[in-house]
Amino acid sequence: MLYFAALSVLFLGIVVTRPFDRFISNPNRMEQMRPKQALSPANMPPLPVGSPRPFVDIVSIFTFLLAIIIGVTIETNKQLRLTMQRALMAETEKAQAELAFLKAQVNPHFLFNILNNIYTLALTQNSNTASSIMKLSNMMRYLTDEAGNDEVTLAQEISCMTDYIDLQRLRLTQKTSIEYEIKGNIDDKKIAPLILMAFVENVFKYGVSNHKNNKLVVRLLAEHHLINLYCENTINPDKKNEKRTGIGLENTKKRLQYIYPNRHILAVENNQKVFKINLSIHLN
Repeated sequence: MLYFAALSVLFLGIVVTRPFDRFISNPNRMEQMRPKQALSPANMPPLPVGSPRPFVDIVSIFTFLLAIIIGVTIETNKQLRLTMQRALMAETEKAQAELAFLKAQVNPHFLFNILNNIYTLALTQNSNTASSIMKLSNMMRYLTDEAGNDEVTLAQEISCMTDYIDLQRLRLTQKTSIEYEIKGNIDDKKIAPLILMAFVENVFKYGVSNHKNNKLVVRLLAEHHLINLYCENTINPDKKNEKRTGIGLENTKKRLQYIYPNRHILAVENNQKVFKINLSIHLN
């Protein structure tokens, strides 16, 4: 608004001052600027010959508009280049994040633990055996097929989160309590894949201990065009120096900056006892 107001003032100044007519097209301007002598019939200048000058300084207005057009074109090209650079960086970060996630989750160690738990269920003829196999299959399908897309439905991301949490429950002891809650309308909403899963993975990777009581919290609220994810886990001192092989919070922060610039709020709290994440994303 201020920009257009300034342009209007400049344009009005051009119309009033008529710079081309006054200073450029008039070669006798310096003579005109000298003190005027008293006019008399002897020294009175001759009347101009030809048609009178136009009321509007066309050349100055045209030059002004041309300068504005060139400036806007240059700025537009600059913003377009920045947008393309951001898009390329976002694609690169997305690919790196997906690769890191696949390496962290779909690896022999992860599969061994889950399959070993399912094998134990099968030996004891547990009724959850078939459903656990199906959940692992659904999760693997999501990671290998859907995670390469720019967007997935929020329901798909939540389904993967739910299967992941249910599979993790198989290896947890009674020392670990899990509070998992989904609220709101998740239909007709889309989100970048693995954004939410990264924080859920972090909860289980660094918040589970078999030697002391642990509390894990994952809450998701979806309303209108806003989704809010809250994660909380007890800090396990034994895993502070553990090598991080997952997506990682820093990588996820970069993805959020590239994919949802000015449309997300991420608050991280660490009091050395409890680690908390509060993420809000405004969807289109």
